[in-house]
Amino acid sequence: MKKASARSILVAMMLLAVGVTVEAQQPKKVPLIGYLSSQDPVGESARSEAIRLALRERGYIEGQNIAIEYRYAEGKLDRAPALTAELVRLKVDIIVVAGGDDTVRAAKNATKTIPIVMVDLGADPVELGLVESLARPGGNVTGITNLSRELGGKRLELLKEAVPKLARVAVLYDPANRDMVHEVKEVLPGAARALRLTIEAWGLRDADDFDKFFAAMGKQRPDGLYVPRGALMRDNRKRIVSLASKSRLPSVYSNREAVDAGGLMYYGVDFADSDRRVAYYVDRILKGAKPADLPVEQPTKFELEINLKTAKQIGLTIPQKVLARADRVIK
Repeated sequence: MKKASARSILVAMMLLAVGVTVEAQQPKKVPLIGYLSSQDPVGESARSEAIRLALRERGYIEGQNIAIEYRYAEGKLDRAPALTAELVRLKVDIIVVAGGDDTVRAAKNATKTIPIVMVDLGADPVELGLVESLARPGGNVTGITNLSRELGGKRLELLKEAVPKLARVAVLYDPANRDMVHEVKEVLPGAARALRLTIEAWGLRDADDFDKFFAAMGKQRPDGLYVPRGALMRDNRKRIVSLASKSRLPSVYSNREAVDAGGLMYYGVDFADSDRRVAYYVDRILKGAKPADLPVEQPTKFELEINLKTAKQIGLTIPQKVLARADRVIK
């Protein structure tokens, strides 16, 4: 009996050892991240690279212990549902959505179970019905908002400080872009009244409309130009900057790349800082946290950038008190 018992124990230990060895040889599942952008690969490159570096800092290296599937709507918002469906079929662990509310909504409509991390949302996600509250999102969506359109009043204020005689401001917008329409129709008018400014909204639908707008100004030219953030404005920023410079028109932008291209002023979120926060959400979710319990973050860092070269070209002297507040000055 004792021998039989000993043999049984020995066999059990051998089976256990084999099981442990087999388990150790099993490759660990590599998390798969779906990345959905409303832009094209070139326009999205700075953000996606910032996110990759932030993930690396947390120990996630693409191609080694994490994989990323990229999908780009290339400015065509009607493509977002199909692209999201592809990511769902791939059974990704998380979907990172870089784009406006239409893109986030497409992802939310495609899945109620896969965690969604939004980045670069310019509107209030509670107002849009994407989350129940910022503190407790309640569903499978969380992430970062950039408040871009809500900063419109501050941009007008800074433009008026830079151009004290400012009275009439032309605002360019894309009527097909819901975020832009809300900013132009709901956000800017109240801020303009407080600053005693007159807003003139110009709806533009394609690249040719920019030349038409500047030609139509004629003698009734405004004192300043306000350019919101959106695909149409981004794709034509060099044209807008060039035409504004030729018209000697002081301009403020919602996209910092416009200042690098020769625009006068930018005020907005430090997008690099916000983009890096995506890695925090990915890390927490992969470690078991639920999107419903991860608060939606709002930006805490903002930037004012001024292009003094452009100011000189259009014959504008920026007051010293405005320059002193700038985070970056291009000389």
